[in-house]
Amino acid sequence: MINWLHNFEPRAILFAFGPLQIHWYGLFMVIAILCALFLGLKLAKYYHIDSDKLFDLAFWLIIFGLIGARIYDDLLQLPYYLAHPLDSIKIWQGGLAIHGAIIAGLITIYFFARRHKLSLLALISVLLPGLALGQAIGRWGNYFNQEIFGLPTSLPWGIPIALINRPYAYLSSTYFQPTFLYESLGCFLIFLILLGANIYLIKKNKLSDFYSVWLIAFYMVSYSILRFSLEFIRLDEAPSFLGLRWPQLMSLIIIIASVLLLIFNPHAKTKNN
Repeated sequence: MINWLHNFEPRAILFAFGPLQIHWYGLFMVIAILCALFLGLKLAKYYHIDSDKLFDLAFWLIIFGLIGARIYDDLLQLPYYLAHPLDSIKIWQGGLAIHGAIIAGLITIYFFARRHKLSLLALISVLLPGLALGQAIGRWGNYFNQEIFGLPTSLPWGIPIALINRPYAYLSSTYFQPTFLYESLGCFLIFLILLGANIYLIKKNKLSDFYSVWLIAFYMVSYSILRFSLEFIRLDEAPSFLGLRWPQLMSLIIIIASVLLLIFNPHAKTKNN
């Protein structure tokens, strides 16, 4: 895989048939959504969540998740989108921020759980492994779009970036850090841990709100640490404050919120022994 990444220059379009173009980014998004839904359906029965309800939730999550991801990315690159407003709807070209998708997703799950009288924590726990796996898969769309890459590198797994997609300061560089790959591998590891934890809790009959809080906190902290670290080498534009990029600040906020959630776990007294 290393040699393939180093020698192959990716293209955004998978194939074209007349005016119809199928983009790699869209393909990986569809695969990510299907895999996440499949995993959610498998776990739902153990959390006593009806599969029809999960299908309904998935429909709204896809819609509002995409909207939230796009709005969040638009705000991060507001000057560009103000100058090119039509580009804001071209989601097949990338530009979907995971933090925006997560925020929109949490709001959607909250209102869905209230309306259907379902456990909010159980719903989130069912979806978390699929979310991590979907992130691992979806990042490959960034690779084919030649976006979200890192600093120039001479490492054998550096990826070639076309001249038009390179930042002005690095026009003379050819190979760049594959931050998409680092994040994809990190998210896949998070997925394996979350899936393993769910399997363990199912076998031990320990599924409960108490452990759901721990699963949620683990995802939020582990992904935030991963994202915070990768932001040091990413070259895409992002607002900064106090020397940190906005995604790093958001990651720190999430980590702090997660630690507080664990300290003041409202379900500590209901732990399943």
